Amino acid sequence: MTTLIGENIDLRALEPKDLEFLFTTENNQSFWEISGTQLPYSKYILKKYIENSHQDIYEAKQYRFVICTKKDIAIGIIDLFDFNPQHKRVGIGILLLPKHQHKGFGSEALKIIIDYVFTYLDIHQVFANVATSNLNSISLFKKFKFQKAGIKKDWIYSNNTFKDEILYQLIKNTNES
Repeated sequence: MTTLIGENIDLRALEPKDLEFLFTTENNQSFWEISGTQLPYSKYILKKYIENSHQDIYEAKQYRFVICTKKDIAIGIIDLFDFNPQHKRVGIGILLLPKHQHKGFGSEALKIIIDYVFTYLDIHQVFANVATSNLNSISLFKKFKFQKAGIKKDWIYSNNTFKDEILYQLIKNTNES
């Protein structure tokens, strides 16, 4: 499927070879705030997760793509979640490993996934939840014309502090095409 192919990166399904990447990423405590994780994952659980990742987004209501270089090196993850085909909306979450940030990979991955959900999943709107302190993500979503729909006050509790979270939405321009 050429839809998930970019100039510098590709988005692909999880594969068994991603176990170590997923283990390292999911158990990195610096990412736990954005993922809502509070406990580490075992390799056994992550292996089972990968084995079940073939589930259709219509069944699972979510799907995880690996962001990888043209040499198929995993550099991040982009998730579709809370998929609701009835209301034609889906959430997007993106995580790039720090050493791959600020190189345009996040922008390219977001563009690819937005095109994919609007075209292939017939989505009307995409949303993202971003901590007010996550300036990189705020900048990324604003670049793609996501609009701030609201603030969830004291939504995230991390490091003994409550943080606000911004709800961003991108509604498909029906005048395009």
